[in-house]
Amino acid sequence: MQKKLTITIDEEVYFGLHNVIGPRKISKFVENLVRPHVVKHELESAYAEMAKDKHREKEALEWAEATFGDSAHEKR
Repeated sequence: MQKKLTITIDEEVYFGLHNVIGPRKISKFVENLVRPHVVKHELESAYAEMAKDKHREKEALEWAEATFGDSAHEKR
């Protein structure tokens, strides 16, 4: 069952959504972004889906390793 939701956003964001995502596709785009944060039983499957993106995983690993390296040299 679908429910209608009215939200207020900045005009620049509104036009950006229309230009990048396209009209009549914004609701699905927003739902896909929000779902993993609010529907907890789907969190595991969302993480599994994200893990399939090898490029994203490589970038995340590089970021994590760089961050860990930075924190190892911090003074306490």
